[in-house]
Amino acid sequence: MTAVGDFDALIDPYHEALQALINGDPDGCKTMYSNGEDVTLANPFGGVARGRTEVEAMLEGAAANYRDGEIVGYETQAKLVTPELAYLVEVERYRAKVGGSDEFSPVGLRVTSVFRPEDGTWKVVHRHADPATGAQPPETVIQR
Repeated sequence: MTAVGDFDALIDPYHEALQALINGDPDGCKTMYSNGEDVTLANPFGGVARGRTEVEAMLEGAAANYRDGEIVGYETQAKLVTPELAYLVEVERYRAKVGGSDEFSPVGLRVTSVFRPEDGTWKVVHRHADPATGAQPPETVIQR
């Protein structure tokens, strides 16, 4: 389960799980994550979930924020596969109704996903997604 081709076979199902999430269904994403208690998720709605229970709750909360979503595209920035870990850095672009809005909004997220082999397949052990898809002025890092 360490060849690039094996890892590449995971990318389409991973993206399909995101498609379901932006339509309000977190179940596909849940199956992509490691069962280990060291799993983490930092999504664009804030905070960091640690452990399987927190990650599932965060996925459910994220899915509840989206509906009627459609994927626009993925821009792969980097990918590395080793026998123990793999990572994927992408910009995810989609449009969806976000929150209580009835209008479609474009969404762009800078995403780093880390995977490891588990039970004969690659599983997400960490995902970090944020809306900083392009250069930002220095002031954006200041918390108020």
